[in-house]
Amino acid sequence: MKIPFMKMSGSGNDFILIDHRKPFLSEDRFKEFARKVCRRRVSVGADGIIFIEPSKRADFKWRFFNSDGSEGEMCGNGGRCAARFAFLKGIAGSSLTFETLAGILSAHVNDMRVTLEMTKPFGLKLDEKILIDEREYPISSINTGVPHAVFFWKSLETLDVVKVGRAIRYHSHFAPAGTNANFVRVEGDSRLSIRTYERGVEDETLACGTGTVASTLVAAFKGLVRSPASVQTRGGEVLTVHFEIEGHEVKKVFYEGEVHIIYEAEMWEEAYS
Repeated sequence: MKIPFMKMSGSGNDFILIDHRKPFLSEDRFKEFARKVCRRRVSVGADGIIFIEPSKRADFKWRFFNSDGSEGEMCGNGGRCAARFAFLKGIAGSSLTFETLAGILSAHVNDMRVTLEMTKPFGLKLDEKILIDEREYPISSINTGVPHAVFFWKSLETLDVVKVGRAIRYHSHFAPAGTNANFVRVEGDSRLSIRTYERGVEDETLACGTGTVASTLVAAFKGLVRSPASVQTRGGEVLTVHFEIEGHEVKKVFYEGEVHIIYEAEMWEEAYS
């Protein structure tokens, strides 16, 4: 069986998008299928895979799987790719909603630029102290659909993101689910730079939407940025985060950036066998 798909990139996070409104995969095959087709060099290769399915509550429903086969509640860059894919395929209009494990999200597609309204963040904790290799780190955390730890670092270029990020991701403080780890530098007036170790990918990625939002909100609660904030990703794109906060509560948060189509093709059975 040949499976039509589209390869897309949101700020360097790459995804495989499949229209699954007429199902061909059984529930017990999703995770293994995701692991196999996300392998680089021997299959299509991607940070994750997104299946578009029917929804009774929104324009469509998505199933999102990381490259390790784990199902993700939410992914900001993946969400923007899903929105543009649905618009291009006539599944939804330019203003749309879709169902995720983190709740119903809304998005607006304007050519290559997609703005995604995130679900309401929760679980904000500022400057908790955790030990890594007998050194104490002040780390903040917030859940923006998935859990994120945020650490402010002066020299991002020399940081071993994989080593330190993995230590934070599996730290007992964030057990049992673990966390994504973001390393952030304040560049000036409402400008940040970020590097992220992503849970599920188990590596540094060129961008992480939920991590970008989490880092911006933590910086805002610490008085370091105001809305709209610009965030420089490892992949080179500058993303924009719009937000409204009152006290310790986030009223609204939007995440904006470009989505690129890499190619459209058919996947042969050899890619996932």
